[in-house]
Order: sequence, then structure tokens, then C-alpha cells
Amino acid sequence: MCDDIQKIQSKLKTKLTEKRYIHTLGVQYTSAALAMRYRISIFDASMAGLLHDCAKNYSNEELIKRCQKNGIDITDVELRNGFLLHAKLGSYYAKSKYGVYNEEILSAIRWHTTGKPGMSTLEAIVFTADYIEPSRKPLPNLDDIRNMAYIDLDEAVYMILDSTLNYLGSEAKTDNKGREIDNNTVEAYIYYKKIHNSKFSL
Repeated sequence: MCDDIQKIQSKLKTKLTEKRYIHTLGVQYTSAALAMRYRISIFDASMAGLLHDCAKNYSNEELIKRCQKNGIDITDVELRNGFLLHAKLGSYYAKSKYGVYNEEILSAIRWHTTGKPGMSTLEAIVFTADYIEPSRKPLPNLDDIRNMAYIDLDEAVYMILDSTLNYLGSEAKTDNKGREIDNNTVEAYIYYKKIHNSKFSL
């Protein structure tokens, strides 16, 4: 198993930019650490973290083209924001190019960018690790989110979604970078906000 991870690391190093590869290793190791905390498969978390951005180094146009070529569904939002497709394409490539057939790993790769309501522990771990890994540039409340990730995973996911929506709640149309928000992110925000409110309501 470790040999599989090392082989994929070596392959990705030739395909990703140096910055993206450093980020990828950070997500891999952070996912593994969170897997230890929440007692799920360290291997599954490592593999999902390692491959989460395996289709990242393409332009928006190329992502759309490759998804169309491989019969991957594309929403209207994704057509306008092609970068969102790297998660879907990455899940497809993890299976077709890297030999990963574990559906839980593939799903964690699929949802690591937008999130979704009711994520599995593995999905939530990779989603969170992508945001908090060590090489991330400083973001609002990042230290608090990093701390929370090892205390309450659902709350960490809520904090990430809240930050992504720039504190505008479910009515936001763009994120804090001015990019159009995928409806899955809005639905995830509503879902995890309800969990947050149930914990902290008086």
C-alpha cells in the first residue's frame, strides 16, 4: 500500500507545478493526521488527499473539454467556472489513470472543492485538509479553523463554508474571491449551519 502511494507521489511530481505538488503533499499528510484523530483508514485518507488535485493543472477550457470527452456531466455553473471541474475530472482520473477503485476515496476527491450536505467523515476530512494544510497562505480565521478541525469536524466544515461564502450566508452568489458559487456549496453551508446552530443555540 505504501508503495502505491510513493509511486503516485513520484508520478504527480512530474505532472504538477512545484507549488501545487507541495500543496498536494500537505493535503495528503493533513488528511492522514485527521484520519488518525477520527479513526478512519489512514491509507484511504492519504490516497484521497494525494490525488485530490490530480486534474488541477489544466485551464478552464481544457477541463471542460476533457470532461466532455469522458462523458462527465457539466452543470451551467461549471461551464461558467471551469475550475470547479477539476474535482470531477480528478475523481475520474484517480480511477482510470491511477487505479483507485475505492468509491469512498473517489467520492472524497469528487467533493473536496464544493462540499455537499452530509459529507462522510472521509469527504469532510479531505475538504477540510484542502483548506488548512500547512502551505496555505493566511486566510481569515485559519488558525481557529485548524484548531477546530481536531476538535469537531462538522464545526470546522461549517467555519470553512462560512468563510468561503464571505459571511454572506446562503444568499451569496460569489465567494470571497468573486467567483460564482456552486449550488452544492450553498446547500452544504445550509446543512452545516443547522448543525452549528443546534450546538450553539441557547
